[in-house]
Amino acid sequence: MRTGVAAALAAVLPLALAGCGDIEGSRGGGGGTLTVFAAASLTETFTSLGKAFEAAHPGVRVRFNFGGSSTLARQIAEGAPADVFAAADTATMAKVAGGGAVEAGQARVFARNRLVIALPRDGSAAVRGLRDLARPGLKVVVCAAQVPCGAAAGKALAAAGVRLRPASEEQDVKAVLTKVRLGEADAGLVYRTDARSAAGEVRGVEFPESARAVNDYPIAALDKAPRRDLAAGFVRLVRSEQGRSALVQAGFEAP
Repeated sequence: MRTGVAAALAAVLPLALAGCGDIEGSRGGGGGTLTVFAAASLTETFTSLGKAFEAAHPGVRVRFNFGGSSTLARQIAEGAPADVFAAADTATMAKVAGGGAVEAGQARVFARNRLVIALPRDGSAAVRGLRDLARPGLKVVVCAAQVPCGAAAGKALAAAGVRLRPASEEQDVKAVLTKVRLGEADAGLVYRTDARSAAGEVRGVEFPESARAVNDYPIAALDKAPRRDLAAGFVRLVRSEQGRSALVQAGFEAP
């Protein structure tokens, strides 16, 4: 089923294909595969941008590895072949840069994101804020603390003075969202963009403490990228007006 986000992106991305200077200016010779490691919360937007990039670069295939930013950073440190890394927080990107995979100063913040409480659309739990998540008997899932969405959840809960005992701690935000979608949890802390991507199945509840835990998303071409020309082009697309429009349509905030 096509989500509202996908429909919005479908309206935005043709601009990138109709003589878009940002994509045209990033053309690389020949074909090949561009490998992009990206935070799970970027799945829908980057998948659509990847299709636009492929259309502007005949013979090029964009292959994505989506997951928790900390897991992706570890894979890069262990030598996994990648051309581009987009993380859900600057701390994770700093670790990758500190390991020598990204040249100092090359990473650029391209979007911001904040948390909401995700509830099953047909659920009966009356949750209006973070304090409600601490009610006895409520099954709540969050991201693990080492994952950016988990670190953000910790900050928000601390700001609200809420001590939470989650039913589970997941390795990326999509795993949290899935448990809420399937009714395996009464509530979960996910990014606003994730709740929007599943609007037909979950509803997102905003809470004021999310302002204390906004995540900046940086992107960079990796120093040892097998396709540096294509990597630089994809980074330009993400940071272009077309990329920003797609991200905002998906619920991200401009940096």
